[in-house]
Amino acid sequence: MKKITKAVFPVGGMGTRFLPATKSIPKELLPIIDKPLIQYAVEEAIAAGIETLIFITSASKHAISDHFDPMPDLRAKFMAQNKSHLVEKLDTLPVKIQRVFIPQGAPLGLGHAVLQAEAMIGTDEMFAVILADDFIQAETNPLQRLITVAETNHSATISVEEVSDDRISSYGVIKPSEWQSDYTRVVDIIEKPSLKMAPSNFGVIGRYVLPQSVFSVLKETQMDNNQEYQLTDALNALMNSSGLQAVKLAGQRFDCGSQEGFVLANLHVAMQNPEFKSQIQNYLSN
Repeated sequence: MKKITKAVFPVGGMGTRFLPATKSIPKELLPIIDKPLIQYAVEEAIAAGIETLIFITSASKHAISDHFDPMPDLRAKFMAQNKSHLVEKLDTLPVKIQRVFIPQGAPLGLGHAVLQAEAMIGTDEMFAVILADDFIQAETNPLQRLITVAETNHSATISVEEVSDDRISSYGVIKPSEWQSDYTRVVDIIEKPSLKMAPSNFGVIGRYVLPQSVFSVLKETQMDNNQEYQLTDALNALMNSSGLQAVKLAGQRFDCGSQEGFVLANLHVAMQNPEFKSQIQNYLSN
């Protein structure tokens, strides 16, 4: 099997929960303090060995491409002003990393977004999918662990975490087989079940490693009641054909697709800065 070196970033969504901010700014560019969500996701991918970044985007998301541009004029200006600390902040992407932008056309769900990357993925090649609004803080790279398990078992691999009872109905939920340390074979997966119907409390989160064969499955997937193509349906098919593995997340995740998660992520990162932490504690105490 080829080394996993490509990652797909579905960034074509409308970000309606953050309107009016997302009228002109993609939600993936909303910052956690001073770094946008998409940059955190890209840095995670590159640290895990990814060399090609495939952005599934929309006509209104050109700002994401702009963010990763080197901006030589601005660099020259900062250099002339002897502001090397600002020059460093312009280095959002190593030169060796390839960027590809593919228009989704219409926001028809995660499954549809992933399908748009088909031409970029070779036969018998596996690739990663990263949802940037799942912001993760962890000591070990979460995508790297998924890649290791996928390469070992030669099958699709997804990231899961334990979710509270009141949040079960917001996730695809797996039924695990016997856990092997931090991973397991998935024997069932249900999209947004009620608490009563949920096979476990392990919800699927925004990190996947998928085989090229997922594209043929996605082409046969039917729209759901919301007129979207769900990736969960394709995962079910892969589970029954070539197998599906799940890895427990070893870290803390914030759902930055929600306002609450976005605020908490900023607070979490701010509290790691001694100066910010002191100011926040003083504010809360008063």
